[in-house]
Amino acid sequence: MSTVSLSTENDIAIITIDNPPINATSHGIRQGIVTALDQIDADPAIKVAILICAGKTFIAGADVSEFGKPPMDPILPDVIKRLETTLKPVIAAIHGHALGGGLEVALGCHYRIADKGAKLGLPEVNLGLIPGAGGTVRLPRLVPVKDAVTMITGGKPVSANRANEIGLLDAVCHGDLRDAALDFARTVMDRPRPIELLRQSPVDVPNGDQWEEIEATVRKKARGQIAPMIAVQAIQCGIEQGASEGLTHEREKFVVLRDSDQSKALRHIFFAERSVGKLPELSGVAPRPLHEIGVIGGGIMGAGIATAALLAGYAVVMIERDDDACERGIANVRHHLGGSLKRGLIDQTKHDHLLGDLISSTDYAALANCDLVIEAVFEDMSVKHDVFGKLSQHCKSDAVLASNTSYLDINDIAAQCAHPERVIGLHFFSPAHVMKLLEVVRTDQADATTLATAMQFARKLGKIAVPCGVCDGFIGNRIMSAYRKQCEYMLEDGALPHQIDNAMVKFGFPMGLFAMQDMAGLEISWATRKRLAPFRDPSERYVALGDYLCEMDRFGKKNGLGWYRYDENGKAHPDPDVDALVIAESEKKGITRRDFTDAEIMDNILDAMRREGDAILAKGIAMNADAIDVVMVNGYGFPRHKGGPMFLTQKS
Repeated sequence: MSTVSLSTENDIAIITIDNPPINATSHGIRQGIVTALDQIDADPAIKVAILICAGKTFIAGADVSEFGKPPMDPILPDVIKRLETTLKPVIAAIHGHALGGGLEVALGCHYRIADKGAKLGLPEVNLGLIPGAGGTVRLPRLVPVKDAVTMITGGKPVSANRANEIGLLDAVCHGDLRDAALDFARTVMDRPRPIELLRQSPVDVPNGDQWEEIEATVRKKARGQIAPMIAVQAIQCGIEQGASEGLTHEREKFVVLRDSDQSKALRHIFFAERSVGKLPELSGVAPRPLHEIGVIGGGIMGAGIATAALLAGYAVVMIERDDDACERGIANVRHHLGGSLKRGLIDQTKHDHLLGDLISSTDYAALANCDLVIEAVFEDMSVKHDVFGKLSQHCKSDAVLASNTSYLDINDIAAQCAHPERVIGLHFFSPAHVMKLLEVVRTDQADATTLATAMQFARKLGKIAVPCGVCDGFIGNRIMSAYRKQCEYMLEDGALPHQIDNAMVKFGFPMGLFAMQDMAGLEISWATRKRLAPFRDPSERYVALGDYLCEMDRFGKKNGLGWYRYDENGKAHPDPDVDALVIAESEKKGITRRDFTDAEIMDNILDAMRREGDAILAKGIAMNADAIDVVMVNGYGFPRHKGGPMFLTQKS
């Protein structure tokens, strides 16, 4: 039951919010805060108040159950105004996450202190919204405008230390938060109450050129999403036209965005990501405990998986074919961890500790104590069978054995293992230590404990785990293969690679299909096509242009030549030689080329995605349409603000 309680310690009032799991600002919580503030103002013995939360976090957002319903008084903006005008100063004591309306509540308080591990942010743009309770107006009156713009338009929370550096916090505590808040309260209780943020001037005021630069930067990062640009306009309005006008403008735009197609799409994918991994059949099934993880292969994928496991707190044993390969694998992991160190995700002590948790060996016997082993070797069935034969010989009887294959039949792999019930697919996306998506491939004989273990492992790695069935390409690669064919048909029918890629980028993809293939390496899909060639329907239209490129040793960005030509800085340029090859193929097949508009290109791509998605659903490969949307958004660059191909095409 959600509650707001009021207690006192001498002349200090303590307002405690208890609304698990995230202390959301539900109607009852909002009303409770106002009631507590009324009692505080009416009590002359109270000199200062502390607003703190029970549980694992400060207020980490709004009550999503109220989305789409008529607002109930007091609405959050009015609660925050009431906080600001309280006769006694109020201190926000923050732990866990102060997000969205939670941070806006903290901005309404007169002081803010936080636990050293706290995160503070305004992530509304991730749902196609802007702050709706004064965030765009108050934050630039507390921190530099550049930092306010970054927080509001980027949607990423900042650490307590960073918040303190930019002026968002008054103090960071390293001990007990409640005790620190009480100590802080005693130091400020005899000071005049600070003036409300709405009555203060902005920290700085950009000029016209600076606003143009800010807008250009945000527009480039937004890639078609409208909320970040509207957030910039709201910040500018609150600065240049005053707080009152800014609050009115912000609320109006918030309401417009709340009803927009983009916000509906972003809310769809937000909830889909949180529901897609919930499997009713696993209710009450205990996963196996995992402590030590084995990884077969130390190349790009294997090293990424090893790094992800290390960062999640597991010890890792990496197996390679010879000593030189072991050294390269260790070097690859060291490079990845060095990137985490450089970005401030880990410190030097943690970096060194993680490297100490990694060993590499050529002997499969080193896997004897591993609880989960993931093979990430070359995409060849005979190689996979050899690896799993050794795993069956050397791993303990209850170890989960996983394949990272992108296309191969994991049922076939499992069938030849001594314990097929503990074989499963874990399809990571490169770079594996960065990409959030993980397809958990359910083999026909995998038992519930194995599946539960794989899902728990994915969550521990911080991945979005999408369960799927066995088929060629699973969910994502199967759909990509389908729309790749459509793109290749368009090449023969009249489009050029850069035209298709440009249409996809304008639509919102970070890069087009052919640029993505160049980045991954053209030989990967070439090997798949050669493997499937004996099973191809002779009547099926087949485009051999990708094969021709590989036969010409054009393997993509790695050797400077693929669908594009790459300069010394790695920048892609359309290649007249490839254009000529495409046109010549059309002529050879007797195809009369025609022009394609961007809209036609995208219609063809989306239709292919939808058709293949429907086929996947019909065969039970994906649990539901939401699973397909989650995979395409998180693994293949489908623009998040369009919700995924199934959501978008169903809506239209």
